[in-house]
Amino acid sequence: MNLLTTAEIADYLRLKERKIYDLVSQGEIPHARVTGKLLFPRQAVDLWIMKHLEGDQAGRTEPPPVYAGSSDPLLDWALRESGSELAQLCNGSGDGITRLLDGRAQLVGLHVVDSRSGTFNDPTHCGLGGMRDLVMLRWARRTQGLVLPSGNPLGIRGIEDMGRAGLRISQRQPGAGAQALLLHLLDRAGLHPPPAPRAGHAALDEDAVAVEVGSGRADCGLAIEAAARRHGLDFIPLIDEPLDLALKRRSYFEPAVQHLIAFTRTERFRDYAESMGGYDIRDCGQVLHNA
Repeated sequence: MNLLTTAEIADYLRLKERKIYDLVSQGEIPHARVTGKLLFPRQAVDLWIMKHLEGDQAGRTEPPPVYAGSSDPLLDWALRESGSELAQLCNGSGDGITRLLDGRAQLVGLHVVDSRSGTFNDPTHCGLGGMRDLVMLRWARRTQGLVLPSGNPLGIRGIEDMGRAGLRISQRQPGAGAQALLLHLLDRAGLHPPPAPRAGHAALDEDAVAVEVGSGRADCGLAIEAAARRHGLDFIPLIDEPLDLALKRRSYFEPAVQHLIAFTRTERFRDYAESMGGYDIRDCGQVLHNA
């Protein structure tokens, strides 16, 4: 993250330093205090400028204070502990994208793989290419892999073993980013996809996959390392993927989102992410896309 001092941000905005201090005291300009020193995240300031260039926001309805999309244990914890007060409707990346487009969610988490290129979260591929006020932020990179019973009794070594006859694979619901990733990895390994889960039998989040495997109802499943560790299960890493956040530009400045972003800068957040395992949060909060 590019952090500017008071003098640097004054020069960048062509304002006097006194005016910068006024904007800080009024809570107008994005800023942070590090050991008593004012610092200004350049990307956040750029978003702030764009918001003002768009003119009066009166008459525009702000989406409801809802987080939708992909489930993630670290994000779930941070949404609560940050005091964001965002309600959570985690029904998969596809559902979250639909809710963002329809104005039914303020913040959306997604990890959508393009099966042709293997890249993640391209706005055009995700169906968000037409949003003129789309902002995307990096949440974290996560290690996805195979969750297995403790001791790995079937001796599974990697994705190539998913072709074994009779193997019970815990699967996510259609539209979930993890389900699309599982099918992508199977296809890349030259394996046929498993039969789709029966209605009402799909695992709805990362922990549900781990519970299915830990209880013996499934032999394996695709989930993040943090979920396997929380349930004391074996884990074979397969791929590092980005989980990103999508929102409308004006939503970036809503208190719920600002509380979450501020919390990610704390030592408590960093320590908790490290304790969970399988997360790389070095780019957390970085602006990836600003339509």
